[in-house]
Amino acid sequence: MRLSYLFTKIALGALFALGVSVAAADTYKIDPIHSEVSFKVRHLGLSKVSGRFTRFQGVIRLDEARLAASSVEVNIESASINTDNEARDKHLRNADFFDVDKFPFLSFRSVAVREVAKGKLEVTGDFTMHGVTRRIVIPMTALGGARGPSNDYRIGFEGTLTLNRSDYGIKGYPGVIGEEVAIALEIEAVRID
Repeated sequence: MRLSYLFTKIALGALFALGVSVAAADTYKIDPIHSEVSFKVRHLGLSKVSGRFTRFQGVIRLDEARLAASSVEVNIESASINTDNEARDKHLRNADFFDVDKFPFLSFRSVAVREVAKGKLEVTGDFTMHGVTRRIVIPMTALGGARGPSNDYRIGFEGTLTLNRSDYGIKGYPGVIGEEVAIALEIEAVRID
C-alpha cells in the first residue's frame, strides 16, 4: 500500500510539473492581416522583383521566463504568391518554380529559440519548400507587446534572412532570376486566452 501511495505521489508530481511548464508559455496566433511574409529576388542582375505570400497561418508559444522553451509553427500557402503581376504569378505557381499543385505549402517548425542579445533572437528550425526540408536559423527582433483595439494582447517580431532557391530544387531560369532570395518577416500575433 505504501509503495502504491509513493508511485501515485510521484505521478501526480510529474503531472503537476508538466502542467506548470505548459501553463508558463502563452500561445499566440499569427494575425495575417497585420503580418507580412515578403521577398526580393534579382532579375537579370539589374533590378529586384518584390513579392509576398498572402495566405499563411501560424502559432507562437512564448515562454518569457524560459525563451528556450518557446516554439513557432508556420504554414504558408504557396499558391498565394503575389508579385502584382498576374502572368508572372501564374508562372511562379507552375512546375518551373513552386509547383503549387504538388507542393501546396511552405512550412517552418522551430527546434530551438535562443536570445543572443536583449530583444534579439535566433529561431532555429526546419523549413520545407518545394518538398525539400533544410534546417535554417532566422534572426528575429522582438518588438514588445501591446493591447489591440479589442483589448486583445498582441506581440510583434521582425526578421530577415537570405535563402538560396536552388537548395530547395527551384532552379528555373538560371542567369535570369537570381539564386539568392531575401526574405522579410513582419509578424504580429494575438494571444489566445
